[in-house]
Amino acid sequence: MTTSSRPLHRPPALRRLALGLAVAILGTTAPATGAAGAPLRDESGPPVVTPADIDFRHDTLRPGSAREVGLLPAPVDRLPADLAAYLQPTPDHPGYPAYAGAVVLAAKDGVVVQHAAVGTAVRYAAVGPPPGLVGVELPADQQIPMRPDTVFDLASVSKLFTTIVTMQQVERGRVDLDAPVARYVPEFAAGGKEAVTVRMLLTHTSGLPAFTPLWSRYPTPAERFAAALATPLAAPPGTRYVYSDLGLIALGVLVERVTGRPLADLVRDGVTAPLGMTDTGYNPGPELRSRIAATEYQPYAGRGMVWGEVHDENAWSLGGVAGHAGIFSTAADLSLLCQSLLNGGEYRGRRILRADTVRAMLVNYNAPLEAAYPESDRGLGFELNKHWYMMGLSSPVAFGHTGFTGTSIVIDPLSHSFVILLSNRVHPDRGWGSNNVARRAVARDLAEAMPVRPRSREAWRADPRDLATVTLTAPLRRAAQGGGAASFLLWYDTEPRYDSTRFEVSTDGGRTWAPARMLLRHGDRRWTSDGTVTGYGGRAWWQVSVALPDQATHLRWSSSTDGSGQGRGVYVDRVVAGDRDGVLFDGEGVDAALLVADGWSPART
Repeated sequence: MTTSSRPLHRPPALRRLALGLAVAILGTTAPATGAAGAPLRDESGPPVVTPADIDFRHDTLRPGSAREVGLLPAPVDRLPADLAAYLQPTPDHPGYPAYAGAVVLAAKDGVVVQHAAVGTAVRYAAVGPPPGLVGVELPADQQIPMRPDTVFDLASVSKLFTTIVTMQQVERGRVDLDAPVARYVPEFAAGGKEAVTVRMLLTHTSGLPAFTPLWSRYPTPAERFAAALATPLAAPPGTRYVYSDLGLIALGVLVERVTGRPLADLVRDGVTAPLGMTDTGYNPGPELRSRIAATEYQPYAGRGMVWGEVHDENAWSLGGVAGHAGIFSTAADLSLLCQSLLNGGEYRGRRILRADTVRAMLVNYNAPLEAAYPESDRGLGFELNKHWYMMGLSSPVAFGHTGFTGTSIVIDPLSHSFVILLSNRVHPDRGWGSNNVARRAVARDLAEAMPVRPRSREAWRADPRDLATVTLTAPLRRAAQGGGAASFLLWYDTEPRYDSTRFEVSTDGGRTWAPARMLLRHGDRRWTSDGTVTGYGGRAWWQVSVALPDQATHLRWSSSTDGSGQGRGVYVDRVVAGDRDGVLFDGEGVDAALLVADGWSPART
């Protein structure tokens, strides 16, 4: 039980509020009104946001403080410490460190609020055999500390560069997204792929398999490219979501064919040079080696410890330049790309994409496959709304990508923010595990820095725990007579389907519970729920009204989470209930001390 020092309301005023609420829910037939008395629109479901709702700005990056862009300093300040925690095994990443080192960069409204490095860029010379996979460390004087400007192998984040140069050709009319790939690359038609379109490659719905070891099966780059293009389908086009490197290899070939220029040149002239990304490109020169983070020990490929060459075996065997992997970059360079996308495809007056193209890239084209493939949400090239690494930055229009080497970017266009995490998690061995826990940590920290401000002096928040159900219970002063009504404010942002919040009522002293139908209102919008909400809540406080059954004795808010990603959480504020005889509960006054919080905590302005 938690007490509160909030000021008491005057009983007559509260009684009028409770009685008025009960009448509004139980007795009136007048149409509901919103702001300025305008009739509320009928809503068929919870709030939505689309790329059309994004407000592109024209920010230029600069260093600054968290406070100047409205962020809470503490979560921003702890980003380096949270990164450093994964330099050794942790309860959520046992056995091995998550990485040898990492760099984080976070920004909002064009202000870089954090840019830090932890650990080492080069630490190991080799790795012992399984099952131990013991790292063989270099002598201390040969190890290289991680720096904010360390250059990383981006792995699959490279796919975004291929996507952008493809969309540039779409803008120029040289490529049609819904044309067969074979129109541009005739040999791609082999293996039943005549109907596969460019859009399907970008959304990973082509039916191609995920991967094939080109590097070990074919002796030359030419034969490897030919084999990639000839790979037969594993499923009918458009029926399944399978994340496929082969599709992006084909896309890289496609843009080379339609332009007559190498992919590396297209990326340089179309993306990195206009944005001033001077440390970004394929096959970095030997002069950069001392700044490059090492990746994996690959004796099976005859490579030893990979350092300064692309880690991905297929990209390496294709000459270091391929549509799916091969780009090296720094956090600072990637911040320019992220900001250009938040600006609608432009940075410092240099445009790489039209604003309408960026919006088109953020549409979830795989929505029809979502029920069968919950992880399929994708725009053109970009992953969308992935709570497992975007955490509280997620929304239906949040976008980004991850890379196998331990890299990721998350861009939240609703808050004009992004966070970049670059790590060498495969150094010295991929068998040490993923760095998803660290990806979640940095996204969580930036999201936590964006305060949800209570409408009163103090609200309640469900504690952000994994695999948990937490409850906030309000015992009524007496059983409701002839029914009644409750009202409260609700702010929610959870992982769709997997995390949810439920409002329940008990009529037997809290022994059993039943969901209560809720009417939710915000501005001129309203919608109803059967008692459960999940997913995107509009990042707004909803006024909730509930009709209480006769003899209601308790109200309860129950928040449940799964074991991976979370959103920004669930908040409840200004709880009041009444019936025909007066007040049943005053959450802002005398009854505040009666709230029973099991896994909920006060949230203050």
